[in-house]
Amino acid sequence: MRVLSVLIFLLLPAFSFAATVDTVNIYSEAMHITKKCVVIKPDGYKKKSEAFPAVYLLHGYAGAYSDWIKKVPAIKNYADEYHFLIVCPDGDFSSWYFDSPVDSSMKYETYISKEVPAFIDAHYRTVRQRNARAITGLSMGGHGAFFIAFRHSDFFGACGSMSGGMDLKAVSTRFDISKRLGDTLNHAENWLKYSVIGVVENKPSEPLAITFDCGVDDFFHEGNKELHEELLQLKIPHDYTERPGNHSWDYWANSIQYHLLFFKKYFDRSLNK
Repeated sequence: MRVLSVLIFLLLPAFSFAATVDTVNIYSEAMHITKKCVVIKPDGYKKKSEAFPAVYLLHGYAGAYSDWIKKVPAIKNYADEYHFLIVCPDGDFSSWYFDSPVDSSMKYETYISKEVPAFIDAHYRTVRQRNARAITGLSMGGHGAFFIAFRHSDFFGACGSMSGGMDLKAVSTRFDISKRLGDTLNHAENWLKYSVIGVVENKPSEPLAITFDCGVDDFFHEGNKELHEELLQLKIPHDYTERPGNHSWDYWANSIQYHLLFFKKYFDRSLNK
């Protein structure tokens, strides 16, 4: 019996994390629709009155707001460990996280960069500074995180991408992208203007802490390598990593740990100056 008591005592720290998960409805004035969003609050949130940094975590093509919490439930532990909110908004089936120039009903840049954060800041205790906000995501969401951060660096201080589709023209016939940008012949300018590979040519107005990675067997691998080379030429500081792996949840479940640690270090560095 004594052995059992000691064992329970030793295991208590492993089960002491108590992050809570909210599912909220966020209305979009721009699109006149309501979308769901997961908000993960660290254990310390309910015990203290302090404000917390926030990481916005985007899903991929054909995904939904609930993907991350269902596929990688360990992110609740990471929220506890790193002491920040994790916000998982809905980016629709194939929005690619921009305001579509050919479909006025799709305004997901506005939704993710303005409407969702406005709701989060109004309903949760957040640190309302750019250096307390980060954004990352997988695949379509990796593209969206870079696209939004570079265009709204006055609002986000850090960004990341896991297996992001950085050059949309390379997959022009797939993933509904032509529905969002138009065809490559009559709307050729859109394919550069709305691809991360083109967006980064306009350096962010404020410096960003940047991290991104891709598996060497991923079909987006070449585009990520090209983006890395372009950022080097533009002299934009960043971390870039290649690892074994393909376009899969096994890869992203591993990758997200590095991203959240990167953001934790960024928040500690920038908020404690």
